Amino acid sequence: MPLELDSLRKSVFALSSVLAKSDDAEFMRGLDEIAQNAIKSGVIQHFEFTYELCWKFMRRWLETNISPTVADGVTRRELFRQAAEQRLINDVEQWMRHHDARNQTAHTYDSKIAAGVYAAAHDFARDAERLLRALEFRND
Repeated sequence: MPLELDSLRKSVFALSSVLAKSDDAEFMRGLDEIAQNAIKSGVIQHFEFTYELCWKFMRRWLETNISPTVADGVTRRELFRQAAEQRLINDVEQWMRHHDARNQTAHTYDSKIAAGVYAAAHDFARDAERLLRALEFRND
């Protein structure tokens, strides 16, 4: 039974779109500091939401295609390891870094932490797009 991937597609697209806008130096220079921070906060929120969807879709794919109980009670590292074994993702450690960045989103009131999560969202967006393509390719 194929997974319904529309929510993940929309989320990955939204993250990529807001990242592209935040990377547009000319656009960002035209904004005051409050608006720039709002755009960056939007990147962080999209990162947070997209990350949550990504790991949940990994789990759903494994449960649908391997075994309904394959992901019961496993750690995030083990989930990523299983996803890598099934060629849904390439790098378990990179996904653990995404996980660590996601855990930091609770502390984005600290400008240094927020800047780190914002930077991490760029790498994550590429990995989220790769995961989406892998899920689309193997969604049978």
